[in-house]
Amino acid sequence: MAGLVTTMGAGAMTNSIGEIRDVDFLFVIGSNTTEAHPIIAMEMKRAVRKGARLVVADPRGIWLTEIAERHLQLRPGTDVWLLNAMANVIIKEGLVNEKFVEENTEGFEIFSKKVEEYSPEEAEKITGIPSSDIIKTAIEYASTKKAGIYYTLGITEHSHGTDNVYALSNLVLMTGHLGYASTGMNPLRGQNNVQGANDAGATPIFLPGYQRVDDPQIHSKYQDSWGVKFPSDPGLNLNEMMKKVGGSVHGLFVMGEDIVLSEPNVCELEEGLNNIDFLVLQDIFLNGTSRFADVIFPGATFAEKEGVFTNSERRVQRVRKAIDPPGECRADWEILIDLANSCGANWSYSNTSEIYDEMVKDAPKFAGLSHERLENEGGLHWPCTDSSDPGTQYLHKEGIMRGKGKLMPVDYRPSVESEDSDYPLILSTGRTLYHYNAATQTRRSKGLDAKQPEAFLQIHPKDAGKRNINDGDSVKVSSRRGEIICRASLTREVRKGCAWMPFHFMEARANVLTVDEGDAVTGTAEYKVCAIEVSKN
Repeated sequence: MAGLVTTMGAGAMTNSIGEIRDVDFLFVIGSNTTEAHPIIAMEMKRAVRKGARLVVADPRGIWLTEIAERHLQLRPGTDVWLLNAMANVIIKEGLVNEKFVEENTEGFEIFSKKVEEYSPEEAEKITGIPSSDIIKTAIEYASTKKAGIYYTLGITEHSHGTDNVYALSNLVLMTGHLGYASTGMNPLRGQNNVQGANDAGATPIFLPGYQRVDDPQIHSKYQDSWGVKFPSDPGLNLNEMMKKVGGSVHGLFVMGEDIVLSEPNVCELEEGLNNIDFLVLQDIFLNGTSRFADVIFPGATFAEKEGVFTNSERRVQRVRKAIDPPGECRADWEILIDLANSCGANWSYSNTSEIYDEMVKDAPKFAGLSHERLENEGGLHWPCTDSSDPGTQYLHKEGIMRGKGKLMPVDYRPSVESEDSDYPLILSTGRTLYHYNAATQTRRSKGLDAKQPEAFLQIHPKDAGKRNINDGDSVKVSSRRGEIICRASLTREVRKGCAWMPFHFMEARANVLTVDEGDAVTGTAEYKVCAIEVSKN
């Protein structure tokens, strides 16, 4: 979101999911789409069946690589080298959309000088991808009219994640693949309402509608509208907050998250939780964080409450209550109102429609949305600026929302950790098809848990052979932060010198191992590059 707001003015998918089936060139990078976003992957498969070219850039072999024209199996953390080299090729081959660049962008001259330093031949040495594959991919992407880029956490969960997004955005802007159907720059959101949470202002820098809290005019507008005074300084991002737990952060409200499973360098976080003064947990099930909680509020599931969800393609949709929550469980908004009023807030909302109306009235991008419209017309894509606006299927049709797209010169910065004699392998973490995030829900499903009942580490057979490890062996995985025990899964899907494991399992927490160094802009931790050693247990 931060990268796209900077370069284009809107932090969301530029195009809609239904357009994917008509894309002629799909560049999927840092996304195991079939497992993390299976519905979107179905649209990609449809496009390939219709003749689209698919190129996958990922350190690991995934299902999509089986149907891809080309798999760019890059070394983890070297995305900027790959993307800058592609930009280098596009310029040298004369494939820049000069008219679009001149009319719709700024900064091209400085950017073009920077990517002169990133030849595909040098990129091969750093990324491990043959220069011929980099050249082919760049030419095919730039010369195909309907070309779309799709990425997710494999791009953003790095200490240089925002740089990765800038480098991707540069490719879109220099080729003009923006502002029309079946193209664009498309981050696939990590959960079903991440987009909606960001839209509502659940970030330390934005108020609703991506309006900066430190903009004096915006800040003044909201103080007048809400009738309260509040700080104009951006708050802590998640990574900063976790590092201060038990220090300058004395109290914590955790809602819908199992932080002792999902946060990096989690043993250090637990030390902070042991010293914190007060922790509130609000969730639908007990989880690993529950043992640190002073108070637990039982929330309601999606099927037990009213409201709206906004999905990855900016489509705002009504959620309708199907059943009553059990026992003392209540909808999150009801709990929060009672909590606020006990602190003297004097809130008087009677339903979710009133809350949503207040959110959109001062956010121009959402001003045309309401529960009533969504009830009558179905899902609508924002921007939707007034009650007659039908919504926006794809962004930037009438010009880039920022005014002019900003081409950002980006230098490669190595990841925080690299392999050495003590920790000679590079670990990346991610999701599987059968479990979801902290697995608070999915591991309670007997069918899903039977499909994947335990943690595993994917390791290349040659790396395993050096360590006398056989497929299925119990292994100890250690990093500079801790160690875990899990099962070895030998596969050539991972690069030699690399390993991969899911983070869903409390009994073998991958995030005991991971690095908590954050991206300079967003604070997102480096889950995708972590130096480890593996030994037979």
